[in-house]
Amino acid sequence: MQSIRVGIAQINSTVGDLVGNTGKIMESIDQAKSLGIDLLTFPELAITGYPPEDLLLKPQFIEQNRESLSRIIERSSDIALVVGFVDSDGDIYNAAAVIYDKKLAGIYHKIYLPNYGVFDENRYFQAGTNCSIFNIYGVGMGITICEDMWYEAGPAIVQAYAGAKVLINISASPYHAGKELSRERMLATRASDSMAIVIHNNLVGGQDELVFDGNSLIINEKGEVIARGKQFEEDFLVVDLDVESVFRSQLHDPRRRKETPWVKEKLGQATKIEVSSKYQAIARPPLPPRRVERLDELAEIYQALVLGTSDYVHKNGFERVVIGLSGGVDSSLVAAIAADALGADNVIGISMPSRYSSPGSKSDAEALARNLGIEFKVIPIEKVFGSYLGTLAEPFKGTQPDSTEENIQARIRGNILFALSNKFGWLVLACSNKSETATGYTTIYGDMAGGFIPLKDVPKTMVYKLAQYRNQRERKEMIPAGVLTKAPSAELRPDQKDTDTLPPYEVLDPILKAYVEDDLAIDQIVAMGFEHDTVVKVARLVDRSEYKRRQAAPGIKITPRDFGRDRRLPISNRFREE
Repeated sequence: MQSIRVGIAQINSTVGDLVGNTGKIMESIDQAKSLGIDLLTFPELAITGYPPEDLLLKPQFIEQNRESLSRIIERSSDIALVVGFVDSDGDIYNAAAVIYDKKLAGIYHKIYLPNYGVFDENRYFQAGTNCSIFNIYGVGMGITICEDMWYEAGPAIVQAYAGAKVLINISASPYHAGKELSRERMLATRASDSMAIVIHNNLVGGQDELVFDGNSLIINEKGEVIARGKQFEEDFLVVDLDVESVFRSQLHDPRRRKETPWVKEKLGQATKIEVSSKYQAIARPPLPPRRVERLDELAEIYQALVLGTSDYVHKNGFERVVIGLSGGVDSSLVAAIAADALGADNVIGISMPSRYSSPGSKSDAEALARNLGIEFKVIPIEKVFGSYLGTLAEPFKGTQPDSTEENIQARIRGNILFALSNKFGWLVLACSNKSETATGYTTIYGDMAGGFIPLKDVPKTMVYKLAQYRNQRERKEMIPAGVLTKAPSAELRPDQKDTDTLPPYEVLDPILKAYVEDDLAIDQIVAMGFEHDTVVKVARLVDRSEYKRRQAAPGIKITPRDFGRDRRLPISNRFREE
């Protein structure tokens, strides 16, 4: 046998949609058969979607997931499949089913259960113990699930030393900027160290705060990428694998004859399961040429935000969204993302000017809506604001205007947006960014109000870069130049600027990254070249704003550590670094 035709079905599963996910899997099986594919893989927990969280505590959910697997097995005539599902055997397991010709040939249970950052698998699953080798078409194949592959001394290397020439890793590895490069390096290292072909099938799609980028890979035994899946969209990869080249490479590498003691100890876990010893050579249609280029940093972040927004809206049963357009860069970028994610016809922009709104901001909001082709409405808030001030005149007697009056305006706007949402069924997209969320420079129940916050994990300096990228991509000024050049301002009092309250964003954002994402101490951040008083001020703003962040809507994770799923601090907390 010279080669095996393998397929990667990089699908977008929806958590809990067992019927819909199973339908996607069956459609992919039919497509694979028409292409003469011998072995087809699906992502981690493809049947249930990932992460299913406390759905796993419902026995009926586990049972229906097994029923879905049975229907998939019935569809598997003349093809081998690797499908992610939840297995139940005394406990529940994150599992991969190995299926061939209408039979369940074997099951692999995930061994390394991640329990850090956004992951919480120890809460639900029992860990597997067996590194099985599946003999498929006479070729030894090792099956692993996501985290299993990240460990240098993990099951994949044991499977390779036990005879696996192909290592299949089904995965739900969520995105953050730069992760795909480290993931690819890791997989290439596993392939070359194991001297085996690596097939990595990664989930694609948005799930609440998480985005899965796809970017599935097939890497040969030399650590070279020979096929790549698309980023941030469903894809179907088909490759003819030269399995004999693996054997030739192994003959020329003496490392195969000198396994380390720890490998010898674990080889007993590598039980061998016969799936299909014979391979029938049949005529197959030729494969068209294929080339997928990796996106650059700004393009991938932007696409992550588009996919995350699209899937959150659609998977939660909405069609249209409403956005408060202030004429600032945040709302302008959110509107552009929404138009790309949902289509311009499904985006409504609302301008809500007050006595402090500048003429430029009002005209920029209107120009943005016109450029994007979205619906645009103007609802002034001056009368409502005046009514509020009159109502509160007696209780506020003897006090001076301060942030209270500023926040009233933001809350009026939030109230109007939710009135429209309530009346017409539109989802409100809030426009806060990570810099504002981190420091509390945002009004709770005001501009924080929304069903989803696309920029929740995007620092302000990155917001500007993404807005510029969006214009450069179109080669025209979709986001007006005035939006990008004017000083950031909430426009809630005369001549207000963000820098009245915060350090310039070029200073603030690196401090926030050091304090929030890297957990550096104040003196360590000061040693990076920042003024001591500025660092202390920023740290205090972050610490005292936890209660606000806990009440914020979900938003898309694009950095290594976001607020919410990643960074979990108590609200009632008196620790302060001296």
